[in-house]
Order: sequence, then C-alpha cells, then structure tokens
Amino acid sequence: MQNDIHPDERIVRQVLNGDIECFRVIVSRYQSYIYSIGMRFFRNNDDSNDFVQDVFLKVYNELKSFRGSAPFRSWLTRIAYNFGINRINAKKIDKVIFEESISGEPTPEQIHLKDETINLLRRTVDLLPEQYRVCVDLYFYMGLKYADIESITGYPVNTIKSNVLRAKQILRDKLRGSIAEDYHEM
Repeated sequence: MQNDIHPDERIVRQVLNGDIECFRVIVSRYQSYIYSIGMRFFRNNDDSNDFVQDVFLKVYNELKSFRGSAPFRSWLTRIAYNFGINRINAKKIDKVIFEESISGEPTPEQIHLKDETINLLRRTVDLLPEQYRVCVDLYFYMGLKYADIESITGYPVNTIKSNVLRAKQILRDKLRGSIAEDYHEM
C-alpha cells in the first residue's frame, strides 16, 4: 500500500507545511482500506461511503497530532476504528430511544436510567486495557464474529475469547454497586 518514493510520513509533513494538495495522495492510497473498515461497521455502501468522507475529514483535522511514533497506517486505522465505534454507539442509542418511544412502554425515568447505564458502561469499557477494550468493542458493540476480530486485530481466536472473558470479569467488578451492575447484554 505504501509507495516507497513518497512514504506516508513525508506526505504528512508536506501537508502540515502547507501543501494541502498532497493530502489527496493519502486519500487515494487509503480510500478503499477505510471503505472496507466502514463496511465492517455498517454493511452498506451509503453509510460506508459517508464513513470514508467523515474519517478523512477527521484525519485531516487531526493530522497535526500525528507524531510518527507508529506507522501512519496504524494511526489512521485507530482514528477510523474509534470513529466507527462512536458512530455505531450513537446509532444504537438513537434506535433504542426511538423504538421505545413508539411502543409507549418505558417512562422517561426508564429511558434516563438506561441512558445513564449505557454511558457508565461505555466509560468503564474505555478504561479497560487496550487489548481487552478492542475485543469487547468489536465483539459486543459491533457484533463481529471471532474470525472477523482476528482479521482486524491479528489476535488468535483463543486470545480474543480470553480477552472478552477477562474484560467481562473486570467490568462486573468495576460496575458492582452501580446502576449498571445488572446490565445483562454482556
């Protein structure tokens, strides 16, 4: 994917030095890669194409934070992954509130408690060690199978299963005594 004549890091420096046209090289180099990430999240062309545009806009706006301590592709992947997770979580919350408001069953207090529970759970998941958090995000929030997670993370399937199991135990311990203690989707 990387062109030896113009390594990504050199192009990033050029963009940061004011040659914003060079950003087109980054986009053309990684557009199909980011699209494939979008397809894993959204499983449709329209949302995946929107995802690509939004990710590159975010990358451009955050380019100054790229330090070069890891390859550019890794930094780009992390931004795309986090952006996808945030978008999926926002859609899930909107869908739950919409469906419950149509059915007329839950009270505003129940919706508030559910929102608080989801927010607390998300914040607690974000505090997990990265190898656990990534597996939990991909397995529970994105609904991916272990084989798909293996292809994204490079972790063996047994490691993924172990990470999910350990993460669940850590979450149970951290959430004990909170409003999220009885959350059973995990």
